Amino acid sequence: MRRRHLLQAGAGTLLASGLALDAVRTWAAPVGTGVDSRLLVVFLRGGYDACNVLVPIASPFYAEARPHLAIARPGTAADAALELTADWGLAPALKETIHPRVRAGEVAFVPFAGTHDLSRSHFETQDRIEHGLPLPGEARPAAMARTDADSGFLNRLAQVLGTRLDADRRVMAFTDHLPIALQGARVVPNAGLVRVRPSGLDAGQSALVERMYAGTSLEPRVREGLATQAEVARDLSDEMMKASRDAVSARGFQAEAGRIARLMREDVRIGFVDVGGWDTHVGQGAASGTLATRIADLGQGLDTFAKAMGPEWRRTVVVVISEFGRTFRENGNRGTDHGHGTAYWVLGGGVRGGIHGEQVALTPATLDEGRDWPVLNEYRGVLGGLFRRMYGLDAAQLARVFPGAAMADLHLV
Repeated sequence: MRRRHLLQAGAGTLLASGLALDAVRTWAAPVGTGVDSRLLVVFLRGGYDACNVLVPIASPFYAEARPHLAIARPGTAADAALELTADWGLAPALKETIHPRVRAGEVAFVPFAGTHDLSRSHFETQDRIEHGLPLPGEARPAAMARTDADSGFLNRLAQVLGTRLDADRRVMAFTDHLPIALQGARVVPNAGLVRVRPSGLDAGQSALVERMYAGTSLEPRVREGLATQAEVARDLSDEMMKASRDAVSARGFQAEAGRIARLMREDVRIGFVDVGGWDTHVGQGAASGTLATRIADLGQGLDTFAKAMGPEWRRTVVVVISEFGRTFRENGNRGTDHGHGTAYWVLGGGVRGGIHGEQVALTPATLDEGRDWPVLNEYRGVLGGLFRRMYGLDAAQLARVFPGAAMADLHLV
């Protein structure tokens, strides 16, 4: 059964679970002005596993589909998910950073979000999301300029806002190369961040396993298995780096979050940063492990950014997106593969916290193609509705930013 705007329909459930939601919270910059507001888009390249961040605790199928990767239901283990609503929990890796902001009503989640593109190609999907244009085969508005086909949606947003962003450093990419999202008629500078790569495989653990089986009949098979596992991990590590497109790691983002905040306090009003390392085909982990470590680093970076923004945090919106989600079921390597729907995060001092947008109970029958979260909240509509509230854009302006898209006002701010 689908539920529209769970925040409104299930307010009693939300309050009972301990979320401190402020029903009368209003955006600090009144709708129609957007004066001095800040927008930071954080793109998680590689397709992060939303199921182990926004945990579907009401779905019995979740634990069944992930015998090694599922995070325990709230109250059943020391490292269990943190209850948000009767339907959703939060990864315990975010307990010290994002969860307090959730309780303060500063974090919204939009599950079942993404694009209707089903290529499951990192590169094609990343490019198409950053362009923000109709997909191949979809109708393109007659008024759509030819130049728009080569521009990104954030560049078009900056163009629409015009003189409100007239200074040179009002729009900036915190990346080594200018991302597609900020390419276009407006000239946008970029500034690279510190490189902190994720650590490699733990050779000591492999050696320990070898010693355990040394001199036994299983020794040859164990050695062969470890060698194969190492080879597969190396291949997939290379794939992960390619999918990340030279994006900074989650730890690198954490290290640079304060500098990004300083620039956005002083000059930048629209920023973009990409964070890589989310293509977890092997050894993903559950409440702890590879993914949990990266999620913890991301959460620390976002929390550091929020604190460093100071009073400007109330006029700041951070949107965390990814090109797609992961398969609902784990694979044979205790990881997950390329999926479809994902969950977006929206953070800020003026955000209306909770779980927003169209939702569906997660069962084998409701999975997209029998394997993934479906996309019920198309990303252009979600972002367009957010921009309308932030900047007071009219229908013609929104059509310039996202040509041909149907806007969806989820009351995120």
